[in-house]
Amino acid sequence: MRSPASSPSMIGREPDLVALREELDAVATGQPRVVVIGGEAGIGKTRLLDEFRVEAAQKAIVLNGRSVDLGSDGAPYAPFTGILRQLIDDVGLDAVVEAAGPGSGVLSLLLPELSLETGVPARTGAERLYELVTVLFENISSNRMLVVVIEDIHWADTATLELIRFVVRMMDGGRFLLLLTYRSDEVLRGHPLRSYLPELDRTRRATRWELARLNRSQVAIQVEQILGCTPDVETVDRVFALSEGVPFFVEELVGIDHLGTGEDLPETLRELLLARYERLGEPTQRMLRLISAGGVCVDHWLLEAVFEGTADDLDAAAREAVVANVLSTDTTEYSFRHALVREAIHADLLPGERTRFHTRYAVALENGDARERSASQISYHWMAAHDLRRAFIATLEAMEEARLSYAFRTAAAMGDRALELWDKVDDAEAIAGRSRTELLSRTASALRNAGDSERALALVNLALEDADAPSPDKRARLLRDKAQYLANLSRPGSVDLLREALAVAPADHEDSLRTQLLAEVAGRLMLEARYDEAIEMATLAIEEASDGAPTAFAAPGAARATAPGAASPAAGARDTAGSRGSVAHTVRGIARIDRGDIVAGLADLEAARELAGSDVGPLLRYAVNASDAMNVLGRYRDAVEIAETGVTQARHRGVERTSGVMLASNTVEPLLALGELDRAEKLLDPALALEPQPGFRVHLQRMKLWLTLWRGEPDRADELVRRWRPGMLVQSEIEMQSRLGFARVSAEVAIARGDARRAWAEASVITSSSWRSIPAYDLPLLAVAARALASFCDAARDGVTDGAASAANGADKAAGAAFGTTTVDVSRERARLREILHSLSGWPTYPVWAPIVEAELLGIPETAEGQDAAAVRLTAALGAWHTAADATRSPLAPAHLRPYALLRLAEANAAKGDRAAAEISAAESRALASSVGFGLIVQSVDRLRERAVLGRHAQTRGSDTSLTDRETQVLALIEQGLSNKQIGETLYISAKTASVHVSSILKKVGATSRTEAVYRASRASL
Repeated sequence: MRSPASSPSMIGREPDLVALREELDAVATGQPRVVVIGGEAGIGKTRLLDEFRVEAAQKAIVLNGRSVDLGSDGAPYAPFTGILRQLIDDVGLDAVVEAAGPGSGVLSLLLPELSLETGVPARTGAERLYELVTVLFENISSNRMLVVVIEDIHWADTATLELIRFVVRMMDGGRFLLLLTYRSDEVLRGHPLRSYLPELDRTRRATRWELARLNRSQVAIQVEQILGCTPDVETVDRVFALSEGVPFFVEELVGIDHLGTGEDLPETLRELLLARYERLGEPTQRMLRLISAGGVCVDHWLLEAVFEGTADDLDAAAREAVVANVLSTDTTEYSFRHALVREAIHADLLPGERTRFHTRYAVALENGDARERSASQISYHWMAAHDLRRAFIATLEAMEEARLSYAFRTAAAMGDRALELWDKVDDAEAIAGRSRTELLSRTASALRNAGDSERALALVNLALEDADAPSPDKRARLLRDKAQYLANLSRPGSVDLLREALAVAPADHEDSLRTQLLAEVAGRLMLEARYDEAIEMATLAIEEASDGAPTAFAAPGAARATAPGAASPAAGARDTAGSRGSVAHTVRGIARIDRGDIVAGLADLEAARELAGSDVGPLLRYAVNASDAMNVLGRYRDAVEIAETGVTQARHRGVERTSGVMLASNTVEPLLALGELDRAEKLLDPALALEPQPGFRVHLQRMKLWLTLWRGEPDRADELVRRWRPGMLVQSEIEMQSRLGFARVSAEVAIARGDARRAWAEASVITSSSWRSIPAYDLPLLAVAARALASFCDAARDGVTDGAASAANGADKAAGAAFGTTTVDVSRERARLREILHSLSGWPTYPVWAPIVEAELLGIPETAEGQDAAAVRLTAALGAWHTAADATRSPLAPAHLRPYALLRLAEANAAKGDRAAAEISAAESRALASSVGFGLIVQSVDRLRERAVLGRHAQTRGSDTSLTDRETQVLALIEQGLSNKQIGETLYISAKTASVHVSSILKKVGATSRTEAVYRASRASL
């Protein structure tokens, strides 16, 4: 009697099975879960899943998908195609279409046979495909638990991995369990999974582990169960040593005749894998060699098509292979019991066999059922058969097939292959129906859409350098593409390239290329804050669009926040004169608003909305930009309302988790301004998880930094600043709003951490020659810059700023204070800040921010300021903070400004010695900050109020924090606003000695500034 291929019961995986059961129980509560199981080849991943699937099927719908071992040549989304077909068989097509919701038409991308049944066009973008699968799984699993198993994701094409990634990130609910397996020995350097697995580890809903090898006792049990009797010690030792505890190798060794005698044991892994195969008859071996050319698994219809014998011959050979435990079968396909066996047999093919077998597969697939036909697989087989001409034809078809399925990485791989074959095929241009330059361009576009703009840029440069000079309109398109790739990489140069493209683009081109170029130039100029030029270009685009014919072009990234979900040519975008005009009006509207022409700018945005009509793409673009416009104008509720309307439109379009998430995230900044921190925080992380384009990503990162800081985590915020700085600085080179926004938040972080030197270095961009005005960004940055400059002077006066040195007229001047390799002329910088502030007097939020800036500026001492002048300045500062606190009552004021102004007012009162007034302001500041969640302000107030230290009088002698008599004298002079030099002159000591006393006082009372030290002393004496 023949022994079974494997042990009747699973050995050594009991804890893993228990863990899977626990995951399924957790899913039953309505929380989606992901389990990723890795392990080397033959370690038992499939056996574990088989055991679990049997149990799970009693409670849930279980769907299985498998990746094929053809790499980039596999059909895009192949595992999901099989999964959806199983789901339709299980619950019915009507139920699947209903569960898919608004995006049901996109089912035809995965199941072409459904295109007529759903009646909804699928040409709507990759985002809708991802959303469809996510919504479908979520809705199906709301009624019954759903388990989806995808094996061997190390073989999955990039499109499949991206879809898996989206489902894992964006599924909101449902009783859904996703099980993924991979071969860890296949995930080498450069493999797509190499970077994806750590990302999965950071996902709270995901669990990953690897299966270990069996120990000797477990191997003994496995051998006993396979043999049906207790093996002798020598046999167990031999099997354990040769298998090294890998269950599949144990099974193969036990299946070898004469194992117990030690005869004919394999000396290599190849011999072990081929041991069962070599005991079969020649017809069966020939059939297995044929199957190996088709992959790990081959459908019955395809094997019939390539098999040369009769049906009876095929059945006989297949039956022998199954009985010998080399093949396994289900209702539709034959599979090798393990991929390692297939690999060994395929590697053993003779050259002639390889050519003949792969040729048969290619022909059979070409002539087969359309629903089973995959151009990428046909290309693979023709390449393996060395028929380069037919491989070239199939590769071009596969490239288009992948592009239409939004499998852009596969499309790029096919484009690369076609380019490699170009010079090896006669009449390549005639076959392709396009020039090599155009193929380079299309491959570059696929790379860009796949997220590889670096390689896209390299290919478009090759296209521009091609020996066959492209026609003017084609050259213009290549220049436009290069400009877009540079922008995607956050590199400068896009504007010059777009202008060059305009110079060569035919004025009367039928697809209105010039209109697109004008709009894109306008958008780039607007992002660089070159508003007059942007308005001029946008106006030209509007004029041309009004007369233009329908065409297809990618909307420029021309809004302050690049429109999420904007269709591109690769995504099958529709475009009309109306949508072109809508985009141009949007660009001009934002540029006009930022220039200060608010009424005209808002009119442009309204025109953009009307021109968009029912075209959702331009409508979503309008929603992003109109929402942003309301936010910068201080109309925070309007900003939220407009963005939420856009989210509703995204939901109706079936892209709630893509464009909808990005639109919702556009409400983060106005929500923060309204003090709705929790709501804002819930929107940030999902949006960042989508990895948006750099411009929008940097915007979200700034919001995350700001929220983290003002929540009261300056150290965490500083860690994020350091991590994100490189990308933010790169984006700052091409977007003024990014430059100003990052300068503000990074300076705020530095101030919170007591690093005055760095704070001024960050904030001083506003007085640099590279600055261009964006009023809504200028005003907050001015306030931070004034605070940073005052802190820097304060630190320099106390001798605690690295590299600070006294100027000729004393430390107060700080005009010679070394700041790295740069000196800071405080008087000039202060004057420049005031000059910029006054230039913004027409901006709607100026009445809120101007008093804050003025009050901060009064914290900066005048050059060689005397004691009387200092006292006058401190009195003026107190009045300024009263004015600022009153101004923050306005609805135009962001929520953090009032508690902040009250905190600063408390400090000013303390500096003047009015401790009762200081306490009142501090209490109100803390109450407001605490109610909203501004932990940074709460902590600052608590430091002032709760750390009781010595005030005007020395503490009890013997205390570690007591002040000496001299330090008490110095503290009294600090309260009067005297500098170290003035203190030294009053007490007849050197300025350096005075600085030492000041530093000692700050350390003893736990203060970070002179003002804080005075306030704490005042509080302690109450």
